Amino acid sequence: MQAFKQLHQQTTPFLLANVWDAASAKAAQQAGYQALGTSSAAVASVLGYEDGEQMAFEELLFMVTRISKATDLPLSVDIEAGYSRDPQQIAQFIEKLAELGVVGINFEDSVVINATRTLTDSDEFATRLKAVRHHLATQQTNMFINVRCDAFLLGLDNAREEALHRAQQYQQAGADGLFLPCITENADILAITNACSLPLNVMAMPGLSDVNTLAGLGVKRISMGNFAFEKAHTHLTDMLTQIRSQGSFTALFG
Repeated sequence: MQAFKQLHQQTTPFLLANVWDAASAKAAQQAGYQALGTSSAAVASVLGYEDGEQMAFEELLFMVTRISKATDLPLSVDIEAGYSRDPQQIAQFIEKLAELGVVGINFEDSVVINATRTLTDSDEFATRLKAVRHHLATQQTNMFINVRCDAFLLGLDNAREEALHRAQQYQQAGADGLFLPCITENADILAITNACSLPLNVMAMPGLSDVNTLAGLGVKRISMGNFAFEKAHTHLTDMLTQIRSQGSFTALFG
């Protein structure tokens, strides 16, 4: 876990490859990435589910087991909102991941109810996070907790202010990192890094600045969400469509 934590202290932000199965994990390692993270949306899609804790934790655990056996890179797992609202149960899930060698988790402050994603009350989430951290400490389980705040993802009008408020609460509650998916404006990123000492994780998005610029803004980690999976899936769909429509297998070997 310490080596993974140190990746968040580099001058240049490290790129986290988001994977969804053993094959994608092997591909990322061969490509030279320093660490891996699962994409909950991609893993869910592979198993035929929608994102948002629709699959059972045991199914996620199976996929993580296969991924962890396929690579020796540091692995962080997206546990969404914890697959429970009970801190002790969430901590037990995290302990099971730690037993597989997982060194980090993403833990998000929004939940999907009736297909609608909604922010959890910040006080409620901070209290839950603090309790999870306490339970882990009693079991001497070390885990890098990267808290995902969805203020920008949900397009709040006051996203910057809300993210700053929540970041301070989450840091006090035991977060190791802050993940703000869908933040893209340099001014917003700089405001966050200036006000919050947690290492900032951003996600690849159209309009996001290049790695050197992000480094200058204080970003420490860049991930890709489920975009690599979606790109690969689109390529597969296009290839299969070409084979059927052209009546040949050129698309397989071209």
